[in-house]
Amino acid sequence: MSDQRIGYAFQREVPVHASADVVVIGGGPAGTAAAISAARCGKRVILLEKSGQLGGMGTLGNVSIFMPIGNVTGIYREIIAETLAQYLPEDHDKSIAPQYSPFLLRHYLNEKMKKEGVSVYYHADFVGTLHEGRRVSAVVVSTREGLRAFEGSQFIDCTGDARVAIDAGVPYVSGRDEDGLTQPMTLMFMMQNTGKPVTPVLPEGCYEYNDVSELPQGRRLYWERNNDGTLLVNMTRVKGNGARIEDINYAETEALRQVFSVANYLQRNGFETYVLSHIAGQVGVRETNQIAGLYTLTEDDVVGGRRFEDVVAQTNYEIDIHSPDGKKTTDERKVSGYDIPYRCMVPESFDNLLVAGRAISATHVAMSSMRVQPTCYALGQAAGIASSLAIESGRPCRDVDAAEVHGKLLEQGVRFKK
Repeated sequence: MSDQRIGYAFQREVPVHASADVVVIGGGPAGTAAAISAARCGKRVILLEKSGQLGGMGTLGNVSIFMPIGNVTGIYREIIAETLAQYLPEDHDKSIAPQYSPFLLRHYLNEKMKKEGVSVYYHADFVGTLHEGRRVSAVVVSTREGLRAFEGSQFIDCTGDARVAIDAGVPYVSGRDEDGLTQPMTLMFMMQNTGKPVTPVLPEGCYEYNDVSELPQGRRLYWERNNDGTLLVNMTRVKGNGARIEDINYAETEALRQVFSVANYLQRNGFETYVLSHIAGQVGVRETNQIAGLYTLTEDDVVGGRRFEDVVAQTNYEIDIHSPDGKKTTDERKVSGYDIPYRCMVPESFDNLLVAGRAISATHVAMSSMRVQPTCYALGQAAGIASSLAIESGRPCRDVDAAEVHGKLLEQGVRFKK
């Protein structure tokens, strides 16, 4: 047999499982918000999620703290009011950074989708798009019963990696301009205060860290905000692109090794009564692919506090770049606040496809600021509304009127800072 690598043509008759007005692929913050907002516009909505739970990195990755963005509004504000009322600010234009239970959020989102009438399909992993000309007609996903197609009038890619858009042929970039390197990955974990000394554990093959400088990030980064003895730890770091097979394979094993090593370090350095209580089921990915949209959000937009007429989300979260080259450094720069325009979610080449969440059209630096969960909720909410308006008007997504989007956002509780 030849050692030469070959490809295969794979052709299969795929049955249609269901159809809807709006099909959302990916059940993270952007996807859940998109599904809710479209349903509230009176549309039939299908939400396809590759795992067994909604919430994205907030549940699957145990990134169970909302970063401050300076605008607690819309569906994000609703989530805070219904699950973390003690953190709800009186006005929308405030910053909060609440630590929450990923388990309670998972349950909350399940119940929320039932109340909103969204049809959720779990263990539905995206495989490919079916499209003709400028329109996507269906997406194919892998299910427990094999390949199935889901048809829709509008599609919203909330996969985080722009997998739907890229498969359909939408141009994209990955990482920083000079070398394509993306921000590293992190496996989050929790420790619990037992109230009594515990014996530190260091499994075979792990590292013995004795100084802060030896830690993967060269720093201690954790939160303990709810007075229940739960410590949320963000201290692992693995170089690589989470959208690449070999990189993610390496990251899953290396990050777990670092988790046990960091926990052992903490048990010997200030957290002598804490036991390792929960490790996320998968490594957290900060950055992979960015689509080429009608507009690309830039570093100058972020630093300069730019405002846009077609604004759909606002944030003042800092530029936050974990070193892509594996160094123990982080580029952190405060920003005063800026707008994200609707056009960043709109691919030029399709009439009925939007991309919401961290894979929108943005440069490496700009993406480091807009990538956090509250901003993704805001982008998803706007995408759900825009898709609904496109159906009602019969217009392509790129021609949806920003004023109409703003009107619907206002009806759904979104307030923008002046």
